[in-house]
Amino acid sequence: MDLSTKFDGLFLKNPLMPAAGPLVGDFEKLLFMQEAGCGAIVTKTISTKDARIPKPCIYGERDFIMNSELWSEYNKEKWLEEFLPEFAKVRDQRPLIISVGYTKEDMEILIPLLEPFADAYEVSTHYVGTDHSVIAETVKTIRKHSKKPLYMKISPHIPDPSGFAKAIKDAGANGVVAVNSLGPTMKIDLKKRKIIYGNEQGFVWTSGPVIKNLALATVYAIKQAEPSLTVIGVGGISSADDVIEFLLAGASAVQMLSSALLKGKQLYAKIIEDLPKALLKYGFKSIEEVIQTQLINKVKYKANVPYLIPEKCIRCMLCVKICPYFAIEMKDVITFDATKCFACGLCPVKCPTGAIVMLEDEE
Repeated sequence: MDLSTKFDGLFLKNPLMPAAGPLVGDFEKLLFMQEAGCGAIVTKTISTKDARIPKPCIYGERDFIMNSELWSEYNKEKWLEEFLPEFAKVRDQRPLIISVGYTKEDMEILIPLLEPFADAYEVSTHYVGTDHSVIAETVKTIRKHSKKPLYMKISPHIPDPSGFAKAIKDAGANGVVAVNSLGPTMKIDLKKRKIIYGNEQGFVWTSGPVIKNLALATVYAIKQAEPSLTVIGVGGISSADDVIEFLLAGASAVQMLSSALLKGKQLYAKIIEDLPKALLKYGFKSIEEVIQTQLINKVKYKANVPYLIPEKCIRCMLCVKICPYFAIEMKDVITFDATKCFACGLCPVKCPTGAIVMLEDEE
């Protein structure tokens, strides 16, 4: 099974890489990602000065991470004199994407220094506002110092992903990393009546599976608007199936971090191991075939009333409780009122045993 993907002169043996964050914050962590088999390596965001990070700074629940981390807690000298030279001695041929931030003034300093180590750059736009012209100027500044692939990371608070994509393409970027963590968000401790895990304003950023569908939509919107741009998908990936979804939406590769914080760092190797089986399951012969597949988007306005497979029903009554149109009741068996049913599709996807089925209506 061919898991490789190619874009902008970069070759990845598989499409999974880490996202910028705490798991790629020094030499030891970069080496771990290489040994885990990631197709490319991404560093934590390096800036012109080290970040002062509140402690504790990471909070996790079942499907999300909240964090008040900023960029790297190490200064640029630590990266330039220790982490990157050490990694250069042991790294193999997989690409190293250096994450940098944030302003064009920072880029004037950082890019010439990092150029000997980088195969490509990822630029965080988290703290530079939503003005496309400001972001475009950052791209132009980097282009004065480097011809290497350049990917601008879009934050969910940027209101016009398509406009963002056009602006950075026109300025000379190769693509977009979509998306950064969502925020600002907040975590409150009810017992202590206290904001926790927050920065000075009381805010944190949210990532993980909870933002997956937002990230997918952003990847798709950008690729539809600017097909020539490379898109690297990030936000909520936790399985091989998720990787395939992002590739179908328009990504050429993906990044993951939060799910590894929730489920364990072994998740990188597991997803790479699971990818061949997942591809076969969905009828694909390679990663490239997934990328080249066009998603079907056929809107319908009619659907059939669901029906019950009685032998699968465990009489949990969940469908009765959740139906927003009051169209389901328990008689001798679960019964659907066709005069009330809106064919919304909620009950089949929520039924825990697959006892409720809705056939597609052919228009």
